[in-house]
Amino acid sequence: MAKKKAKTAKRPAAPKTTAQQLGSLIKSARDIMRKDKGLNGDLDRLPLLTWVMFLKFLDDREKLQEARAEIAGKKYKSAIEAPYRWRDWATDKDGITGDELIAFVNQDEATRPDGSRGLGLLAYLRGLQATADDRRRGVIATVFDGVNNRMLSGYLLRDVINLVDGIHFDSTDEIHTLARLYESMLREMRDAAGDSGEFYTPRPVVQFMVQVTNPQLGEVVLDPACGTGGFLSEAFEHLEKQCNTVQQRKTLQEKSIFGGEAKPLPYMLAQMNLLLHGLDAPSIDYGNSLTVKITELGAKDRVDVILTNPPFGGEEEAGIRNNFPADKQTSETALLFLQLIMRKLRKPAGNNAIGGRAGVVVPNGTLFGDGVCARIKEELLKEFNLHTIVRLPNGVFAPYTIIPTNLLFFDRSGPTKAIWYYELPPPEGRKNYTKTKPIQPNEFDDVAKWFALKRRKETDNAWRVSVDDVLKYDDTGALVSCNLDQKNPKSAEALEHLPPEKLADDILVKERRIIEIMEEIKAELARSSG
Repeated sequence: MAKKKAKTAKRPAAPKTTAQQLGSLIKSARDIMRKDKGLNGDLDRLPLLTWVMFLKFLDDREKLQEARAEIAGKKYKSAIEAPYRWRDWATDKDGITGDELIAFVNQDEATRPDGSRGLGLLAYLRGLQATADDRRRGVIATVFDGVNNRMLSGYLLRDVINLVDGIHFDSTDEIHTLARLYESMLREMRDAAGDSGEFYTPRPVVQFMVQVTNPQLGEVVLDPACGTGGFLSEAFEHLEKQCNTVQQRKTLQEKSIFGGEAKPLPYMLAQMNLLLHGLDAPSIDYGNSLTVKITELGAKDRVDVILTNPPFGGEEEAGIRNNFPADKQTSETALLFLQLIMRKLRKPAGNNAIGGRAGVVVPNGTLFGDGVCARIKEELLKEFNLHTIVRLPNGVFAPYTIIPTNLLFFDRSGPTKAIWYYELPPPEGRKNYTKTKPIQPNEFDDVAKWFALKRRKETDNAWRVSVDDVLKYDDTGALVSCNLDQKNPKSAEALEHLPPEKLADDILVKERRIIEIMEEIKAELARSSG
């Protein structure tokens, strides 16, 4: 008993890093990096800061796993070996610095912190290889494959390392801090590089989409444009609650969560995000998911659930466009991703009558777009069941964009007969969300309850539109339009445009209903008093 207490005492409670502290740390680190002549702007500084943080994060996680293994009386083998672990060369604030540090980080062969000769840090990390028992090493090698240190001053790099050493990534509670970090980084990178069409998805939106698509253990979940891994980490948490056995946890770890990301910084952050959630070796492909020829996708490429917020407003090169059918080629990234998602959903088979299902964030322009956009939506309606569109309030994605956005939910049980719309209202007294007053999780409570109903009903916020009112053809049968931008017929805007006689009829209906309710109240009062 005394032995057990002694081991427990070795695990000090590390202080949590608040968003405010992290923001302050990033600012201090950037101020230091501005002094270095090798870095040009935030597009150089932020990736450097990220890979330094990634190494600190990995070591925090491994120390936690080592402590758990020790308590359980098991051996633990680190993915990164000495003297390359963070604890070996970074934690001593007066340790390796200057030219010696730069040589250790950059060179293929260098004098290591323990005085021996061997591979430099980045060369070692790039050369790690996965084994049958440990895929983490392969993940680390992929993360560092495109990493180069552009910092020239080893003294300034030491100052940055000392700052990062003050962060404690050993609690899953700190994932929210990580999300805030990326939000801050995205904003800075947008300022530095212009609008990339990549927008941080607010966590309440992610939580709602995972909740209503409801992935089940044994299913494969994919986000082909995973960014920092928000959808995948939320799906991981959702699936983890369903695990009761060792085999189920093995299924979750190895066969459930997959993603793709083309940009190195969010790719690295996605790895950190998922590792922090407990996924030992995230299966995130580094590269553009649109590089596959979608007409050649087969059963082995299909998945059960796709949750994603693909970049919109971006443009893809001709080589990417050629991967799509000739009549549906476009440079608009969101439309290409929509086609990829449609092709990647599993077809109905056996006990699975609806096949794969998807939740996708799209801008308003996708709903009313013509031409190629209309043809893609026609396929969506004819081949898939687009059962629900949730229209989000203005400003949900502020400050990144003020473009109105929508959530599409569809599956492969199609074709679509009718589409349910739900207009999510902003909180009373507000018209927009802002950076300081973002959307909150409880604002999705009503739509989540409505979404789960087996028999949905029209309300002031929910309405149903027949597919025949969406798809329009001319006399020759050619597609004229496919307008999914259907307004709420009970909105104030719609009522303002009603003809006077219809407006009068609506008022009379409501007045009669008020009279009925008053009669019921009067009768109830009479019964109570009698």
